Amino acid sequence: MGSVRKASAWLGLVDDNNDDERYYDGYEDDAAESPGDAWVTDPRVKVATESAEETGRRIGTVTPDSFRDARGIGELFRDGVPVIVNLTAMEAADAKRVVDFAAGLTFGLRGSIERVATRVFLLTPAHTEIVSGEAASRPTDGFFNQS
Repeated sequence: MGSVRKASAWLGLVDDNNDDERYYDGYEDDAAESPGDAWVTDPRVKVATESAEETGRRIGTVTPDSFRDARGIGELFRDGVPVIVNLTAMEAADAKRVVDFAAGLTFGLRGSIERVATRVFLLTPAHTEIVSGEAASRPTDGFFNQS
């Protein structure tokens, strides 16, 4: 199989007629996995759930459909996990209710809420520092100061 055909098969654009079993081992055993296990198509990819949980490097992403999904946001945040809330799929009235809930949640647990994009918010617990992507202050002398 040519490299373009392999890439197309990997992306799912064409059917892979090669019956290559590398990526499909254990397909029947998927039901035996616990609900928290991540499903990975490439066996070379390792999901670092346990080590990430131990060192506190987890971020939750939630795209609620209605206000009923606010509980999941609250449970993640209460456990100390920063949460990205994407409200683009919600009606405006329900999205406002979720934002009000998130603002109260962050206030009550001494966290912070920041708007990342239109209808996308980042909720961070009290122990989390947000680092902006802006460049640090540049030195006034040196290569970049060519006046």
